[in-house]
Amino acid sequence: MSAAAGGVGGEAGVPVRYYRLDEIQKHNHSKSTWLILHHKVYDLTRFLEEHPGGEEVLREQAGQDATESFEDVGHSTDAQELSKSFIIGEVHPDDRSKLKKPVESFVTPVEDNYSWWSNWVIPALSALIVALMYRFFVAEA
Repeated sequence: MSAAAGGVGGEAGVPVRYYRLDEIQKHNHSKSTWLILHHKVYDLTRFLEEHPGGEEVLREQAGQDATESFEDVGHSTDAQELSKSFIIGEVHPDDRSKLKKPVESFVTPVEDNYSWWSNWVIPALSALIVALMYRFFVAEA
């Protein structure tokens, strides 16, 4: 078994159980559905049929880090509290760096020339053309 009890760090001094990524990835089917949220491992097998978003949503994320998807949905505080009852352990500290880091999609890279054109040059040229057209038509009247 690749899970190992760690040091004291859980609630009320209960030792934390650590799971390796290869072990978590094996639990990606309807008979055993695990996923990762904020480095905690959840066994959602018994919750599949009760999930308000449907079983398929959880099955798509099974065996992997679903933190970004969970946060994007904007779960209620009740859902966040309920989720705590499904925690079975944490991702082993040595495997945490292997989890994909969420990409900040609203940050535009400096080297992205398309964004520079679409955000500044095209609107400025459009405004200049509209101003010239307005001046031309007002001068004729």
